[in-house]
Amino acid sequence: MGLTIERKKTTRRKKIPDSFIYEIMDGKPLYYKGYKQAIRNNQNAESIMGASSLQAFIVAYLVKLLYQTVTNSFYIFTGEPGLHISHKNNLGGDILVYDKKIFPSSKISKHYADVPAELQIEVDITADLEDMTETGYIKRKTDILLEFGTKKVLWIFTSTQQVLVAEKDKDWLWISWNKPIQLWENNTFCIGKYLEDEGVKLEEE
Repeated sequence: MGLTIERKKTTRRKKIPDSFIYEIMDGKPLYYKGYKQAIRNNQNAESIMGASSLQAFIVAYLVKLLYQTVTNSFYIFTGEPGLHISHKNNLGGDILVYDKKIFPSSKISKHYADVPAELQIEVDITADLEDMTETGYIKRKTDILLEFGTKKVLWIFTSTQQVLVAEKDKDWLWISWNKPIQLWENNTFCIGKYLEDEGVKLEEE
């Protein structure tokens, strides 16, 4: 009688293309939200990178306000600019405002910016969070940015209609987006009022 040898099947984990990486945080890649479904459907990363019309509307509103209030001594970056903090941290953002003294035109290149912004604005969470809670991700990313030297971080959440205002060595504030919130120096924004004035009605989730 012959001896039957069972061989364990080895399953190789399919490598996720780098194009699906949204950020590197603490040395770990974080992928774009919805990347698993996109890979299953043989879609490329571009298919899940787009913002919703509401997110784009809010970004456009804030950028318009910034251009009206920020002086020519600053750059305003949009379009998901990348930020190189360290070899373990490459983060993304929606709007970054840079002081030209810290980030002069001579530093503009094909690489991520490697200096802290005066202001960074995030609209919702873009990363797919598998091993972190949303709260854990928000806190860790904000801590990294503030420790790096970012003066102020604003998080805008369309699901709860809230804004998180974070500055180093200050209490972080959760504020309804129906209230005026400081954007730049003495200028404020109010997303709720802007949406109402523009006739935007949101469905309740």
